[in-house]
Amino acid sequence: MFKYFYSGLIVLAVGWPASAQPIPGREITVLASGRNESLAATGESVIVFTRDDMDRVQGADLTRLLERAPGVSLSRNGGPGNFTALRVRGAEGEQLLVLIDGVRVADPGSPGGGFDFGNLLMGNLAKLELLRGSNSTIWGSQALGGVLAATTGGDRGLSASVEYGAYDTVYGTTGASFDLGPAAIDVHAGRFESDGFSTAAGGAEPDGFRQTEMAGRVRIALVRGLSAFATGRYADGRAEIDGVPAPRFVLADTAERQDTRQRSGAAGLDFSGETLDLQATVSLADTERANFDPALGAGAAFATDGTSERAELRGRWRFAEGLALDFGGEHEWLRFSTLFDPVRRTAITGAYAQLDYDGGPLHLAAGLRRDEHRDFGGEWSFGADAAYDIAESVRVTASYGEGFKAPTLFQLHSDFGNAALQPERSSSYDAGVELGDGGARLKLTAFRRDTEAMIGFVSCFGLSAGICAGRPFGTYDNVGRARAQGLELAGRVEVGRGLALGAAYTLLDAEERTPGANRGNDLSRRPKHALTATADWNATEALSFGADLRVVSGSFEDAANQVPLHGYQVLTLRGEWELGQRVTLFGRVENAWDEIYQTAAGYATPGRGAYAGARARF
Repeated sequence: MFKYFYSGLIVLAVGWPASAQPIPGREITVLASGRNESLAATGESVIVFTRDDMDRVQGADLTRLLERAPGVSLSRNGGPGNFTALRVRGAEGEQLLVLIDGVRVADPGSPGGGFDFGNLLMGNLAKLELLRGSNSTIWGSQALGGVLAATTGGDRGLSASVEYGAYDTVYGTTGASFDLGPAAIDVHAGRFESDGFSTAAGGAEPDGFRQTEMAGRVRIALVRGLSAFATGRYADGRAEIDGVPAPRFVLADTAERQDTRQRSGAAGLDFSGETLDLQATVSLADTERANFDPALGAGAAFATDGTSERAELRGRWRFAEGLALDFGGEHEWLRFSTLFDPVRRTAITGAYAQLDYDGGPLHLAAGLRRDEHRDFGGEWSFGADAAYDIAESVRVTASYGEGFKAPTLFQLHSDFGNAALQPERSSSYDAGVELGDGGARLKLTAFRRDTEAMIGFVSCFGLSAGICAGRPFGTYDNVGRARAQGLELAGRVEVGRGLALGAAYTLLDAEERTPGANRGNDLSRRPKHALTATADWNATEALSFGADLRVVSGSFEDAANQVPLHGYQVLTLRGEWELGQRVTLFGRVENAWDEIYQTAAGYATPGRGAYAGARARF
């Protein structure tokens, strides 16, 4: 496999596609300060993907887009719709804060309280932002391993797309974005259906997935500088999964399935003045899951319901030339229940302030936050970042961020709960240098994150004293420590004649630092090397071709480093043909050389598959 790393590193010497790393100043992000600002006005590691980037990648699978970002690795328990974890710079998947249209969508009913990317499809998204460092100063709990913000919507007018391909997969989307008097309205919907393939590696029974998704946004101009807004999203999916039936209790074909229903929405007021911006929002997110196993009866074998309700205020005060104060506060009510656990509740309140300076080539920011949690008490978070344009084509950046993740309601109050749990905590650092201009650009970033008080499950088999008193089946405790550090190298170059080459490479050392037998081992499912090399060629004004090569080194499935996950190389070939200004035909071949690999031990991944479709905009 190293021949692919060598070829990828040659590509790195000349860069990566323009779409993968926006030129600072041309893209807007909300993740650095909580309010819209350009990438040039932050020293934090943020990447922005647009709808054009998603169209270029094609399809429903968001992971194929996210793999273009440095520092990212993913694992999936089978085919589309199955549990998918996104790990940023070696963090746990549950340590990434996920927002959809500004609403926190983590599942409070799940044990780890994370977000399952198997339930988010790409067709109805307009923008994706990813912050690759701790930033609880602005975002509070769960922003320990980074923040991902997805925005639904599309271009002005009417749009539609449909594709068909391998595993009898059909994916269609439609949307409309228009003005109606003082109101701007955006509505989108999508439907995905696939027969899939066996979740269990070596299985014979295909496991399908279907999902219906709807999203809408409306903004109404009330008076000058003041507008009202509302957003909503609904997703209903059913994924067929495999289990571990008796008597062998190993992953194998079963008739099990998981139904997932997600509802989220927000409403509020937005004021923009000469020196003061304010946004007041109330939001709701609810996730219901139910697992069914016909071998155990017709009813749900297990079910959870997790709900988050929030009220928040964010603002920016530009009180002097080049100086601004970002500030905010919020209160969140959390609730969960399961088939076996009664309703449990908790709440958390937080407030922050961050001072920003932008003066010519220099940017500086520093902020402080305080949170109070009903169960564990208070938590302070500090963050700072800087960026300096040494010359027109040379920019240096640095950031420091602290993060924390509150214990979940399941970890606190389920039958396995421990009410004495404290939050997980992290400190992250990075520094980078960016070289080049719009035609060729290269960025090198060094990073490190130390995490302590990580919450892990403690077995109580044969124990009845201490933390195991009254918990014969085990409990949770703050037992873990970890360190992740490494290098990210990314760049792009436009070669001429419509050809762009590029890559994003990550060298990661993710180490278990918990005292005990596994100290010094690699953290599970964290490959040391990960490379995405891309090429895009505009053969004519209407016809274009592209290729994506994903190369990942070996890793381990378990903390003891006894179960290996072998490295792999996956090639995707794609193309599109514009029929006038409104209709585009597109197609791709995923896993072109039919690589057999796993991102989670025992779970299958898709083989070679061809897809073709069309999209239209009016």
